[in-house]
Amino acid sequence: SKGRGEPFYIKLSEGEDVTALSLIIATGARWNELNVPGEKELTGRGVSYCATCDGPLFRGKDVVVVGGGDTALEDALFLTKFANKVTIIHRRDRFRATKILQDRVAANKKIELCLNSVAVEITGKAKCESVKIKDVTGGAVKDLRADGVFVFIGMKPNSENFKEIIRVDEKGYIITDDDMQTSAEGIFACGDVRRKLLRQVVTATGDGATAAFNAEHYVERLRGAEYK
Repeated sequence: SKGRGEPFYIKLSEGEDVTALSLIIATGARWNELNVPGEKELTGRGVSYCATCDGPLFRGKDVVVVGGGDTALEDALFLTKFANKVTIIHRRDRFRATKILQDRVAANKKIELCLNSVAVEITGKAKCESVKIKDVTGGAVKDLRADGVFVFIGMKPNSENFKEIIRVDEKGYIITDDDMQTSAEGIFACGDVRRKLLRQVVTATGDGATAAFNAEHYVERLRGAEYK
């Protein structure tokens, strides 16, 4: 905490101390991973965490979506615009997603369901070739051919170091207004770490420009030098 006009004191992991009149948090978020063999090795070679980014690369291919929430079903529906077949793998016998999404998935002939199942390995040499799927009720394991695997089991914002000084939502995303201002005066946030609907590079860069612009004006106001 600090008084108005007093600098922030920031200690970096390298041990250096930095002072600033304003702070922009742009620490991003991370996708939850399956943590199964082959996932890291084949990321970018068939394994993806963004359907809107990579979906067009799988035109006419067979792909797998792992997850059961709104994002998983929304992106599975999006992938049917390109893929030949989309198989949704979910560990439970029903989805968490809203009913309208479940109805749309059920009506889409390109989508197949693989419920009560988990992905235990992703295989392939130079690129993704198949997914090993385990039935959680009986334990049987089978191979499913797949050119791509899209993992949608949630994200975690990198906001742990800031939760004590600014407001975050129930998932840990930083709450800002349209000017990227957080609940603490002089602290701005931008990109995937803030609460927002669309997390892509194009929206993050727009956030960043807005945050930088407003942070600069905030400092100028403190110094009595703001241009009007």
